[in-house]
Amino acid sequence: MEQQTLITDIAADTLKGLSSNPKYLLSKYFYDDAGSAIFQDIMNMPEYYLTDCEHEIFLSQKEEITLAICPGNKLFNLVELGSGDGLKTKILLKHMVEKGVNFQYTPVDISAKANNELVESLKTELPALLVEAKTGDYFRKLKNLNGHASIPKIILFLGSNIGNFSDKETDAFLNQLSAYTNSGDKVLIGFDLKKSPKIIMDAYNDPHGHTRRFNLNHLVRLNRELDSDFDITQFEQHTIYDPKTGDVKSYLVSKTEQKVHVGAIEQDFYFRQWETIFMERSRKFDLSAIEKLAEESGFKVVQNFTDKRNYFVDSLWIKD
Repeated sequence: MEQQTLITDIAADTLKGLSSNPKYLLSKYFYDDAGSAIFQDIMNMPEYYLTDCEHEIFLSQKEEITLAICPGNKLFNLVELGSGDGLKTKILLKHMVEKGVNFQYTPVDISAKANNELVESLKTELPALLVEAKTGDYFRKLKNLNGHASIPKIILFLGSNIGNFSDKETDAFLNQLSAYTNSGDKVLIGFDLKKSPKIIMDAYNDPHGHTRRFNLNHLVRLNRELDSDFDITQFEQHTIYDPKTGDVKSYLVSKTEQKVHVGAIEQDFYFRQWETIFMERSRKFDLSAIEKLAEESGFKVVQNFTDKRNYFVDSLWIKD
């Protein structure tokens, strides 16, 4: 029997994306350790309003959120998908621990470094909190978690991460949440709301260059992990926003005609001058669209927590 060569997920996804017309790369691979560090720089920019908005929501409404999500005095599992450094979540965790809420915390993140640092910080800051971190792609980890356990579940999916999905991925993700949850379980999902296009473009096409570094780091990762030879100086980053659909789309653009070799899969990919690689979508929502998403996936909106400028919402849903 002829031996088949096994390739990693990132290699398979890269092969598929760069073989497509138009070319694309999956945004989930942004978040290696270096990418996660660059994203911290993005979140600290004054133009990147999302972090401040959600931080404000958690800081000013932590009591209301706690009362809304807790299933009485029952023990429950607080599962956070894409937990990162847990900066906003710690506000809620500390409040819940101080109030004697009976829960355990399961952060899930693709970055082992981010997970390890979060666990270590929680050991110091909240030593009484039961924490079981899981590292990997949260789509896969969600499937591996026991969906039939009797313990109630509250799932956090913050930071407007859902806006990065395609419509098909959004439906698939919410259907997975629906399949994983039982009647009465809740999810708290962050959505960035539609607003002035200038405000959005300042956040996603920043003058500091962090967004450019974030996109180009994806190519650096492919060079390191897949033995590729991308010359990152020959690509520039470009962002557009459509206020009608709410889509922010990010691209890398080839500045010259060039060939890139990916050693791990022994493939050459050819780029025309000014050809694009689609990198990321960041969709903005309105409240009616959020309610429709909830209903179509078997949930009902319980309460919306918004910041004072109505830029952002953490929407609490309950499983029917």
